[in-house]
Amino acid sequence: MHLPHQRNPLHNLPDTPEAYDAVLADVVEQALRRMTPEGNLEHPDCVDDIGDTSLGITSLLALAWQRTKNPRLPEAVHRSLAFHLRERIYNEDNPGYPNLKIRNSRLPYARYVLETGAHPIGDWPSTVWALLQAVNILDLAEALVGDEQRAELLELARGYWRWLTDATYFNPQEAGNQAIGCVVGGLMLARHLPDVQAESVRARALKLYNDEIRAHRVRDRGALLPPEHGGAYDNNYGPISLSFLAQAHRVSGEEVFAEDGEALARYLDARLTSGGFDNGGPRYSEQHSGFESVLGLRYFGARIGSDLGRYRGDTRWGRHAVQRDGRIDGHFAFMLVWQIQDTTRWHRTPSAAPVRHQLRSGTVSVAFDSRMTPSLVEAAGTYYLPAAVHRQHGFGPVTDGFLLCRPMGEVRVRDVRAGGLAAKLVTKPVVGRDHVLRHVQSLYVTDGTSLWVTVAVERLDGAPYLLSGLPYAADDGDRVRRVAEGEVASAGGLRLTHPTDPGPDHFDARGELTQEQAAFALAADPRGYGNPDEGWRHLVGSTALEADPAPGAPEGLHVFAVRYGPGGPFAPAFDTDEQGLTVRTEAFTAVLGDPAGDAAGEPVLTLSA
Repeated sequence: MHLPHQRNPLHNLPDTPEAYDAVLADVVEQALRRMTPEGNLEHPDCVDDIGDTSLGITSLLALAWQRTKNPRLPEAVHRSLAFHLRERIYNEDNPGYPNLKIRNSRLPYARYVLETGAHPIGDWPSTVWALLQAVNILDLAEALVGDEQRAELLELARGYWRWLTDATYFNPQEAGNQAIGCVVGGLMLARHLPDVQAESVRARALKLYNDEIRAHRVRDRGALLPPEHGGAYDNNYGPISLSFLAQAHRVSGEEVFAEDGEALARYLDARLTSGGFDNGGPRYSEQHSGFESVLGLRYFGARIGSDLGRYRGDTRWGRHAVQRDGRIDGHFAFMLVWQIQDTTRWHRTPSAAPVRHQLRSGTVSVAFDSRMTPSLVEAAGTYYLPAAVHRQHGFGPVTDGFLLCRPMGEVRVRDVRAGGLAAKLVTKPVVGRDHVLRHVQSLYVTDGTSLWVTVAVERLDGAPYLLSGLPYAADDGDRVRRVAEGEVASAGGLRLTHPTDPGPDHFDARGELTQEQAAFALAADPRGYGNPDEGWRHLVGSTALEADPAPGAPEGLHVFAVRYGPGGPFAPAFDTDEQGLTVRTEAFTAVLGDPAGDAAGEPVLTLSA
């Protein structure tokens, strides 16, 4: 069983001018075959997300004409644009639309579903998309669109902008990608207006960005991010927001968009595994975007100097949106226009700078959450999620059913590289059910092929073990396959346990449910509207790797040692002296200093191969 949406890294798709010309040539042939006598270019099976789609394909035809001067295209552009201007402009309020500030404004908008009163909640983003398709055509209209049509289209774009910013509440779905897209639409529209009007629209767009988006950013893992459907980051929409920030910077030159885009890019880089797998979000846990992400990943990957294109997108949408039959849908076509126009090339090598919330080398990576607990571990092509025990989620020591991974005080981190090894030491003060404060030291070391994890804590009562992750997925060529086991060794006993209790709040990795499906089953609202991250937090128990304490630990300590990935016998040794705890494995020797740190409270770690 493969995960449905995580496929090839997006930078594997050719992005040369010749490759894009081939994409446009295919779009042209499909569009000319599809166009109805009325000029409609909508996919015949499209029901929702439809109000901008014919206009989107028109913009692609306009771009193709600018690049090839294909004589068949001017008439097709004229007819399809006339269709949208005649048949797809709505001026009467959609019954049931809940986000109007001005009723009966007579301003134009685009519908998410064409049927009156059917699912009107999607009209705001659909109008953003229609505005963006319109301004793209205005950009490409020279010598192609007649003066009368161009004037009508410009007036329509102005009406869309006013409906989005005057007649409705701004960003009613609290979706950063939609809101930034609206700002981009205003910035692009301003370039086609007389000076006074242009300055007014541009100033309004920048003010909306600062007051309604930037001022409401959400902090996660040390970064301030545009809120996405009520959360900090979503695997589908977060990279789309990055693309909108890239376009905002391209068309405006405003430094704020570069600054915020780089912050989002570094955040994404830190949470993304080397293999490009990731999960989590307030709307979709595993449903990745495709071509919609390319512009932002490529543009900001080059700016921060990292291989963001490793992101595993849904390459069925690698060039443009498609319906089930694989034929083009005009939804989000503006992103394909922008990425063809942008000349940035993929940056394909990782950033060498250590990052607080990530350890990465070769094919090994660990992404850490805001508490510096691993949120995703990758080794030997296998991906491990935090496991759950008694409603507690994470990686860490467990005693009497209590997971010691939630910090009660400052979490301190030290990164060291030596002899081809990369290491991170995380020191956390934690409090157990007995109210005793203990310092948990977690050492992560990798040679780029395997990952060694050593966890030391003051001696615990009972029969403690190390909760060592939930094996969930593995690379399988250009796909990601579901798994329920991984290549893991432990200095102590090692068990792979599965929940025995029934119900959606117990996740068995051997089952057919994906993490996203299980999360939505526990979410408060329906799939697509509920928060899967919030739902997943209701998980009581899961498949889990449980590692017993390593033998030979120094007196007064419990030490757990686990290796993820290939290797021979695994028998680490430990001792203590005035320098701290020494860990010796087949690959390295490390000394973990006093948990209290040095004189300045900084963690002390020495490492040698």
